[in-house]
Amino acid sequence: MDQAARTGAPGERLRDSVEPATGTARLPRNIFRFVLGTSGLHQLLLMTLTVTVFLIEIVPLELQRRVVNDLVKHREYRLVVMLCAAYAGVVLAHGGLKLILNVYRGWVGERATRDLRLRIRVLLEHASVAAAPEAQGVEVSMIVAEVEPIGGFVGSSISEPLLQVGVLASVLAYMTHLDPWMALSALALFLPQLVFVPLMQRAIIRRTGSRVQVLRGLSVSIVTPEYNETQRGHADEARIDRVFDLDMGIFRFKFTMNFLMNLCNHLQIVAALLLGGWYVHTDQLEIGGVVAFISGVGRLNDPWGDLVNYFRDVSVTMVKYHLVADAVNNLAAGEAPAIAEP
Repeated sequence: MDQAARTGAPGERLRDSVEPATGTARLPRNIFRFVLGTSGLHQLLLMTLTVTVFLIEIVPLELQRRVVNDLVKHREYRLVVMLCAAYAGVVLAHGGLKLILNVYRGWVGERATRDLRLRIRVLLEHASVAAAPEAQGVEVSMIVAEVEPIGGFVGSSISEPLLQVGVLASVLAYMTHLDPWMALSALALFLPQLVFVPLMQRAIIRRTGSRVQVLRGLSVSIVTPEYNETQRGHADEARIDRVFDLDMGIFRFKFTMNFLMNLCNHLQIVAALLLGGWYVHTDQLEIGGVVAFISGVGRLNDPWGDLVNYFRDVSVTMVKYHLVADAVNNLAAGEAPAIAEP
């Protein structure tokens, strides 16, 4: 007998292991328990790669500073060529490691998505309510759409915040090494984001949770036979209009938050030019230090933006995961999933 026949397809192996009566198909309430349960070893490997990536982050900044200072001091051009070659090598190594990290994250996320879809599919085959139209609607919504962001989150759940916090910490430490007062001015213009970002994120999260519930109700309505087509049509139109309103609210908060974050970033650059220019004018700092500092400010924007996106995504994904977990656990218990009204 060949290996495929012995082991069976993934769906068959999962189907054989799922028995609703034992509750083995139930999902944990905490999404991070689900992450560790599905990819614990892979998360350790991702963390190792992540630490290596953010430790290299400040090397190009120091090389930039030295290149500019060597040019200003009219040193041998051979030294500049050597520093530029080193810069190119570091950037290539850094980019290659990030490529490996991102591909590995994607694989871990897609693997979790596949396994979660198989789990739901097999559970619904065993569940006593699987033939009901309501369960069919939730099944379509969960398997096709709702598990996608959950699986994607698994790949970046730990490595993403570790990477962005590591980059922020290393760059801020380097900027403080260059000049503490310039670093303090940049931090002062950074702090307002700690106020308006969480407020806007909470508004986005509330709308996202409502959106998922309304879409689930729309999915159920599509597969549920109704004698009164007019009544169903009005209800579906109300759901669609509600989704439109929720989406527009999400867009407004999201892009306003991006605008304010970009404004704070540019104000940091203005402060660095003013303070750094004064230091250069009074011979308190070399021009290479100002160039490296401004480059560091630019490097703060991307990891902070990615970190903001991560916390928004984790909050949104937790809402979606709780909805999926509730539906799956209800089905495992032989109950129909809850359906939201428009």
